Order: sequence, then structure tokens, then C-alpha cells
Amino acid sequence: MKKAIFDTIVHLNARPVVANTLKRFAMSRFSKPLIRPFIRTYHIQTDQALKSVDSFTSLHDCFVRELRPDMRPIATAPNAFVSPSDAVLSIVPALTQDSRFTIKGQDYTVAELIGSSERAQDYANGVALIFYLSPTDYHRVHSPVTGEITTSYTLGRESAPVNDLGLRFSKRPLTRNYRRVTRLQVDHRTIEHVMVGALNVNTIVQTHQGRLLERGSEFGYFSFGSTVILVLPPDTVELAPGIERRVKMGEEIGRWIP
Repeated sequence: MKKAIFDTIVHLNARPVVANTLKRFAMSRFSKPLIRPFIRTYHIQTDQALKSVDSFTSLHDCFVRELRPDMRPIATAPNAFVSPSDAVLSIVPALTQDSRFTIKGQDYTVAELIGSSERAQDYANGVALIFYLSPTDYHRVHSPVTGEITTSYTLGRESAPVNDLGLRFSKRPLTRNYRRVTRLQVDHRTIEHVMVGALNVNTIVQTHQGRLLERGSEFGYFSFGSTVILVLPPDTVELAPGIERRVKMGEEIGRWIP
């Protein structure tokens, strides 16, 4: 029963008025009694959190918890390219000449994802890395590599689920949902860092200020459902073998090719 209630909060795809009511409740002090049941239901490792459970002021506060710095060490190898989040990583190894890719039987285009046909041309024959976060995961998102933010903007209004069923049966949720698109310039090349919201209760908060973003630095966080997509030009990252699995933020998933 408890899991069904939490799944409604975390995976809801309802009318905005209902979802916004849930969001306000989850961010209010009235949701505090649900924190410990939420932790037990999703087996959240609160010993890794920067704050104690008793100091969380709401269910939302627990969900966007920060971790102790030693919990997610950032790979230090030269040119390491790291995971931006805790997630299950899926790789689209070869975008088409017109930067198309297929996920769960649905076709997407980079142009639609980032809102620019001109910029999408840079990623022809490139790679897309898709990081699926679950309610159990740490929901803050970091930078995979050191670069300069050249632009950051939001797109989309919808909030379809991005769980397995949502990806199969919603109409292209990754390119229709509300999302923040951030372009990083690295060694005179660019990558797209896209945070995709998943629900009508979704919120994407950018916490980073300034243009320089260091490898492993926090960029922002998701409230509730979420997916991160990195779009890379060809011949920029050599991915580690067998890396399509659950990964942790800061873990080396490949090497940037200078």
C-alpha cells in the first residue's frame, strides 16, 4: 500500500492541478511523516547523506538530498569522462547522418531534443548516453567533464513518465517533456547536457553559477522523476567496455579524446 502511494507521487502523470497539489504537499512540512516510510520503501542509503534524516524538513528535502563528499569520489585519471549522476546507463552508439536515434521502438532526433536543427548537425554520427534515474537514486546532476557553458535554456511543457512504460507508449517523451538543455564547450568542441523532467510534478533546478563547470561539479537537481542525456560528437569519447549498467556519479565511464 505504501509503495503504491509513493509510486503515485513519484510516477504520476495526471492533470496539472492534481500534480501541482502533490508537489506542494511533498515540499511542505506536512509531508515530513512520510520521510521514513519513503526511505524504507525505496531502500535509500541515508548513511551517505550530508544531513541526518531528522533534519529533513519535507519529503522533497529527502528526495533532493546532498551526499557526503567522500561518497562519490570523482575519477582523477587524465581526460576521465565521468557519469553525471547515479543511474542506469544506456548507450546509443551511432547517431545517423541526420542525428536520429531510436529508444524503445520510438524515433527521436537531436534537433528536436535540443531545439536546433543547425546545432544538431554537429552530432551526426555521434553518440547519445542516456542515464535513467530511479526514486532510489541520488537526484543531483553533475558535469561529466570540465568545460565552459556557452548556453543553457529550457524547452518543452509536457511531463510524461520516462520509465519503461512511458518510453514505450508515451509520444516521444524525451523530446517533448520539459527539459533543460546546456551546451558545454570542451577543447573547441561541444557536447549537449540535457536534463529531462518526467512528471507533471517535475522541477529542474540549476544550482551552478558561472560559466566554467569543472568535471564532477554539481550542475543542478531534479525534483522527482528524471533522465539525463549527453549528446557527443563523433570521436570525442572512448567509452569503457561493458559500461551499459548501473553507474555512480563521478565514476569514470570513458576517456575524453583531446
